[in-house]
Amino acid sequence: MDRAHIESLSLARVWDKTLEGERLSVDDGLSLYNCPDPHVPASLAMLVRTRLHGDRVHYVVNRHINPTNICVNRCRFCAYRKDEGENGAYVLTVDEAMAKLKAAEPLDEVHIVGGCHPSLRLGYYLDLAGRVRKAYPHASIKALGAVEMHHLARLEGLTVSEVLTRMRDAGVDMLPGGGAEIFDAKLRKSLCPEKIDGTTWLSVMADAHRAGLRSNATMLFGHVETVKQRLEHMDALRRQQDETGGFMCFIPLPYLPGNNPLGGQAHGPTPMDVLRTMAVARLMLDNIAHIKAYWVMLGLKLSQLCLSWGADDLDGTVVEERIGHDAGSDSAQALTIPELEYAIASSGFTPVRRDGLFREAGHVN
Repeated sequence: MDRAHIESLSLARVWDKTLEGERLSVDDGLSLYNCPDPHVPASLAMLVRTRLHGDRVHYVVNRHINPTNICVNRCRFCAYRKDEGENGAYVLTVDEAMAKLKAAEPLDEVHIVGGCHPSLRLGYYLDLAGRVRKAYPHASIKALGAVEMHHLARLEGLTVSEVLTRMRDAGVDMLPGGGAEIFDAKLRKSLCPEKIDGTTWLSVMADAHRAGLRSNATMLFGHVETVKQRLEHMDALRRQQDETGGFMCFIPLPYLPGNNPLGGQAHGPTPMDVLRTMAVARLMLDNIAHIKAYWVMLGLKLSQLCLSWGADDLDGTVVEERIGHDAGSDSAQALTIPELEYAIASSGFTPVRRDGLFREAGHVN
């Protein structure tokens, strides 16, 4: 990029801070979002992701298990939840969940996330985690987000730390990053009033990190939030990371408008907004190593583009995903290892198979 061009866009200081590895401010992030030349944030993000990861792009051989869609929360952006007794409501037995995993072998990661069921107790999840650990001793188990952990603590009359410790001892390695949505308190009361607030979400993740668990972090964007609220969300995540250091990966999730109460009010981000958000996230989150382009919700082609806008991870084989697809995602339900590796290589990068903790993985089961 030509220096005179950068200066003409009033981004010389942002450019220099990035080159020098200095932390960008929220105002710097606003400048990048507002930059009329999208090649500038793209170039900076590519510089940083190359500095961190070279030409490597990660993927995982995984299987998603969604134990139940019955949920006490009524998030306006959710098309997945059901009430007990409602048509389509379900709870998997542990045997049914294990059968789904068996059909997807080999596995480097098991991803377990679902609704906050009003009466499904901690024992169910401990049994499931324990059986997964016994069946797949080398796989990473990523189970139950901060919202679910907090819900189980209330249901059982335990502290969040006690629930986390029991799940860890049953074999769980890390928490998925869902439920973060947007941290802004006023917006959250409108979008998901029953759900824990942003401060509590961060507190649960801090407890998880202190218990030796790792986690991911997400941001749902492209609905009714402002760009500044996105940036404040990222800033809150990196401040938490400064304290506890347990976030492995950040996942910007595009809002999908299908089959949910918010659909008439919000339409989801444009592809350019997705790309710019990927780039800004890579630049703002200087202490979170990985940025994921989640192909299930973005579609594979846009996810491939994101790899040149700061992302270094495509997620994985997945096999079955219900939450995004219920909201209108038209992506495939699964990708094979050759399909993932071709998507990465044809985008100009080197595919690297990983587990949930971003350790290089092989055929482990």
